[in-house]
Amino acid sequence: MTLIKSISGIRGTIGGNVGNNLTPVDAVKFAASYGTWLKTYSGKEKLKVVIGRDARLSGEMIQNLVVATLVGLGIDVIDLGLSTTPTVEIAVPLEGADGGIILTASHNPKQWNALKLLNEKGEFLDAAQGAKILALAEKEDFDFSEVDDLGSISKNDAYIDIHIDEVLQLALVDADVIRKKKFKVVVDGVNSTGGIAIPALLKELGVEVVELYCDPTGHFPHNPEPLKEHLKDICELVVKEKADFGIVVDPDVDRLAFISDDGEMFGEEYTLVACADYVLGKTKGNTVSNLSSSRALRDITQKHGGTYEAAAVGEVNVVTKMKANNAIIGGEGNGGIIYPESHYGRDSLVGTALFLMLMAEKGGTVAELRASYPSYFMSKKKIQLTPELDVDALLKAMHKKYEDEDVSTIDGVKIDFEENWVHLRKSNTEPIIRIYTEAKSQTEADQLADRIILEIKTIAGL
Repeated sequence: MTLIKSISGIRGTIGGNVGNNLTPVDAVKFAASYGTWLKTYSGKEKLKVVIGRDARLSGEMIQNLVVATLVGLGIDVIDLGLSTTPTVEIAVPLEGADGGIILTASHNPKQWNALKLLNEKGEFLDAAQGAKILALAEKEDFDFSEVDDLGSISKNDAYIDIHIDEVLQLALVDADVIRKKKFKVVVDGVNSTGGIAIPALLKELGVEVVELYCDPTGHFPHNPEPLKEHLKDICELVVKEKADFGIVVDPDVDRLAFISDDGEMFGEEYTLVACADYVLGKTKGNTVSNLSSSRALRDITQKHGGTYEAAAVGEVNVVTKMKANNAIIGGEGNGGIIYPESHYGRDSLVGTALFLMLMAEKGGTVAELRASYPSYFMSKKKIQLTPELDVDALLKAMHKKYEDEDVSTIDGVKIDFEENWVHLRKSNTEPIIRIYTEAKSQTEADQLADRIILEIKTIAGL
């Protein structure tokens, strides 16, 4: 059982001991820390916070605790109920709220949950803000409101529909163009809120939808991370239904993966590549992704005459660099699309609409589209951490070993070889070291990852 406290929020497994897991006590403490920080940060006497959650089994319990805590601090709460991460992000500024909390552990299995914290723009907090909240949680110095000053709760379950309307109003989304193509799409909503939002969007766009695991019960039918090894059912169903493609999202709908018409993975890394290809073809500009993302985005950006930049892993880091470089689209290679014309957050609804526009205008099959892009293959592996492992020392040793190569240390250690690369970093969301590699073949990528893992274990004496 695990509790991970980071600048992006608090994430942990349900049950167990206080301080070691995401217990009710921990949920209340960190909600109080956020509310206390928000009072100081905003400088306002009366605050408003938007709350939404994915469908995981612990969601209602955690939401009740968080909402009651904020009310106890005198903060008004707008309760969106079952929602998505990007929906909460757009709701915050639309409601004129001072912040937001999304209750989701994203791609983590059902025993996990988390508090993801937003500012008044509906964007994730930066490192300094997150650090202040963690410090407040350590002190536990909270000043709750007296009875006449308690906050209020208002419910608004219309925001997924509002979100869909916002997507349909984007200048580069033409619903009539998509409707004319009469696409047929299979959707795997992993029995969370993507099963509500994605089919609703597709139906508005005239797409025939075949629903798979779209009942938001929170009982995930497979590992909710949208990776090939977890998606056998939808891959088979796309072929069986003779669908144009398949769509897979994670429980909070900020990661988007496609299944090609032949039942093969389009490639989570290529979600951003395809959406960027469409946007850059309409609007000249720059792109940003993180250090663990494919070189294919760089290639597509340069093809369109733009400039590509890499940021440290983490949505807030990507957003910061996007703003600095005036990037018109960006995101993360895990299927996260950030399109500033909508908002600065990973959004699978926006990504779905942009991809449909690309397919409607290009014609052909999704498999043919994938074959048209630069061919890179990634390996994503991990080493489980134990208390005795000194991760920083291991990363320093790997840096030293490859100091004659092109090495970046802005986020872990990334080693750029001429024909491939490897990125080693401690996860912010799980007790693991992530080892990502990319090469011109899957065999080469896997072999590079296995070699690096062996080297790390040798240095660690494992």
